[in-house]
Amino acid sequence: MTVAFLGLDIGQLIETYGYAAVFLLVGLESVGVPLPGETALITAAIYAGTTGRLEIGVVVALAAAAAIIGDNIGYLLGRWGGFRLLTRYGRYIRLHEQRVKIGRYIFLRHGGKVVFFGRFVSLLRTYAAFLAGTNRMPWRRFLLFNTAGGIAWACLIGLGYYYLGAILARLQTPVDIALAAIAAAVVIAFLLYLRRAEHRLAAKAERAFPGPLNGGSTASSAADSGRSANRSTQL
Repeated sequence: MTVAFLGLDIGQLIETYGYAAVFLLVGLESVGVPLPGETALITAAIYAGTTGRLEIGVVVALAAAAAIIGDNIGYLLGRWGGFRLLTRYGRYIRLHEQRVKIGRYIFLRHGGKVVFFGRFVSLLRTYAAFLAGTNRMPWRRFLLFNTAGGIAWACLIGLGYYYLGAILARLQTPVDIALAAIAAAVVIAFLLYLRRAEHRLAAKAERAFPGPLNGGSTASSAADSGRSANRSTQL
């Protein structure tokens, strides 16, 4: 099976390195490197189903483990460096402090959904963990949704292509196009909502994170502020 990505023959990598290729590609994609981790899982699942040279249970387990480990590394990178990037360069893309606060407020309230469902969307699969760290999503909450999403994704994609590989392979392109269109529509709708509700959200974010944002004291109280905001307000 030949699947190429930027000169990489994913099928050849799976045939040559087997489980290691799946683990590395999925893990690096989850860290934030734009590599075809899901393609590697799909290729390995089909390869396991057609040749029997790989055990699908091992493929799924390694993909889930790589997704969880890689996402946690991406989360730490975002927590350690992402905020500084936003505060230093955010103004160049119109991300002033008020909007950074809004992003953090929304992520504290709805970050679990982003982390879980982002595992199934190509762009979010690569960057959701980094964004979670940047927006100071509490690590335990992140780990819960990250683990659930990683396991669900590996099982659904791995087992689905293992048992229905030929059918799903033929449908992959139109399904990907449809999912991309849906994701784009959701993003546009969300941005329009943010624009209309920015002042109201800014007031709520200011109550959750009073004063200037920083990587220290604000971050340490983020979880408590987020829980208070969840109890007292609704978007």
